Amino acid sequence: MKQLRLVILFCFGWIISFSQNKIIVAQDGSGNYKTIQAALDAIPSGNDTPVIIQVKKGIYKEVITVDARKNKITLIGLEKDPKDVVFTFNNHAGTRLPNGDTLNTWTCGSFFVYGNDFHAENITFENNAGFTAGQAVALRVEGNRASYKNCRMVGFQDVLFLSGSGVKHYFEDCYIEGTTDFIFGAATAVFKNCLIHSKKNSHVTAASTNSIIPFGFVFFDCKLTADSNINKVSLGRPWSPTASVTYINCWLGSHIIAEGWNNWKNPANESTARYAEYKSSGPGANVDARVKWTKQLTDEEVKRFTVENILGPWQPLKR
Repeated sequence: MKQLRLVILFCFGWIISFSQNKIIVAQDGSGNYKTIQAALDAIPSGNDTPVIIQVKKGIYKEVITVDARKNKITLIGLEKDPKDVVFTFNNHAGTRLPNGDTLNTWTCGSFFVYGNDFHAENITFENNAGFTAGQAVALRVEGNRASYKNCRMVGFQDVLFLSGSGVKHYFEDCYIEGTTDFIFGAATAVFKNCLIHSKKNSHVTAASTNSIIPFGFVFFDCKLTADSNINKVSLGRPWSPTASVTYINCWLGSHIIAEGWNNWKNPANESTARYAEYKSSGPGANVDARVKWTKQLTDEEVKRFTVENILGPWQPLKR
């Protein structure tokens, strides 16, 4: 009976803390937990009630997983500058684990989101495996309806992996940097007012949109920049034949190649990939030189590219 009372008191205390949004992570011990994963592990499996986890300033070096059985979780960095709250690890493809497994594209991430309705603000998601490590994912998102505001996704190759086919995501005022295919995957995702920075002569996107999915990656009012020595970057290459990527009212730096896009050494992709732009500006917006198998949207065609039409009834930042 005494043990039962203790369990009830513990659960009741957790519910009160949860309902008051007082789950705090702090490395110095001033919060409820010292690590992000410990806070996530404390949320009961099957959770479908909104949970807010506030994170104090620090560099949290850990592999973090949001379990598929835990939905509606929000992570908020308490500092306005996302550089002050950093989630980082150095996993990369080819790493051999103690159990004998070898990490690959799907498993080499620093942060994994499998639950639905995940939201993050003021946080840096980083993979610091290094320039020569190969595939090294900072953030992999498999769950549906994930949204990010004022966040940074940084690393080198394959930084942001939006791996779920048919799921939808939203990024606003975010900074995303990498080398090769650093925004990739099968999901539908809207990027609004984001800064996309290249650190190698390579490709920004590698979408693998399924043929039955109407929208892949759509960039609204984004700015594409690069390191000063970079001058040969494509807007994207198709990881799957029916990849879909669209840039709308985006500013493109001089690092973007005149032809704009790449067929991934397969001419057959040119008849199936769905690549488009609308009113690109900047030194990399060379419309007349674009490869002929991509599209410049008309004023009428661009009307279907609204956030509401792309994401449906979900309103990502109204929580």
